[in-house]
Amino acid sequence: MALRTLNVLLAADLPQDPLWREDKFREYLAVTMPGERRYCWVAEHRGVIVGYASVLLLGDIGVVEVFVSPEARRTGAGSALLAAAARRTDEDGFDAMGVEVVGGTPAADFYEWHGFRLAFVEMRNVLDLSTVDWLWLGARAQGVGSGYRLEYHPGGVPEDLFEAYAQAKCSIRANPTGNLELRPSSYDVDRLRASLDTLHARGLKPYIVLAVHESSGAVAGLTEVVVPAQRPTRADQYDTVVVPKHRGYGLGRALKARMLFELRSAEPQLLDVQTWNAAESTAMLRVNTELGFRPDRQWREYEADVPDLVRRLKAA
Repeated sequence: MALRTLNVLLAADLPQDPLWREDKFREYLAVTMPGERRYCWVAEHRGVIVGYASVLLLGDIGVVEVFVSPEARRTGAGSALLAAAARRTDEDGFDAMGVEVVGGTPAADFYEWHGFRLAFVEMRNVLDLSTVDWLWLGARAQGVGSGYRLEYHPGGVPEDLFEAYAQAKCSIRANPTGNLELRPSSYDVDRLRASLDTLHARGLKPYIVLAVHESSGAVAGLTEVVVPAQRPTRADQYDTVVVPKHRGYGLGRALKARMLFELRSAEPQLLDVQTWNAAESTAMLRVNTELGFRPDRQWREYEADVPDLVRRLKAA
């Protein structure tokens, strides 16, 4: 029933997005990384689920989601679900709550009404695979500087590359974007290993392409894509990283182009790939535009102080 609520909401607010399937939907909701906790609630009306909420407690923040069917909006169902999530977050000792909201949907007004503050904005970009010039893309996939090689790893990187892979991902931390870290991130070997295990358990199949610096064996760059069992026609682009000292050799473009070729073969049902970029990420935005990604929707991250949110909801 939670799946039905989600799909009704998608059809109303994001009609161009693919609907979700039952495949591993329960696992998607239930499985978490070690040390994280997720709590869920539903709102019913006459025996029918009209709303769903969850809060994922990770790091120092609670990440909330609230879905309410269009016919049940403005009935108080969303506020009641948010109040339950805020109380649980408060009881577990978390002071901050964050949420991702799609721009141009009623969710932005809902969270702003409840006192959430806008903290970070990025743009979703979508690549329609039917528009790709594969011959042109093939040349881009080969356009890597001398002294580097690309490696394709479906399912996750091999054990002997975990340390180098973690070091490459750590380079992101040197260039913070200001986002709230609402998505689980992994910058050390143990977290990376657990992250890959969790992705598989949730029905999210990862694909990774690495750029390896041949003389040192260092991972100079990487790109990650996940294909969810719950909506297998649309892939999610996760991190694309080029370590600063290896920039200027065409690695970012080559990594993403090679990934698209591998996805074309490994996941023939795919229709498109979505990715998210902040306006400050000018280099990656140029690469995405060159590869054919087009701006689609603004994605917003909001935050709230949990004790204040609990008091505000209780008084409403």
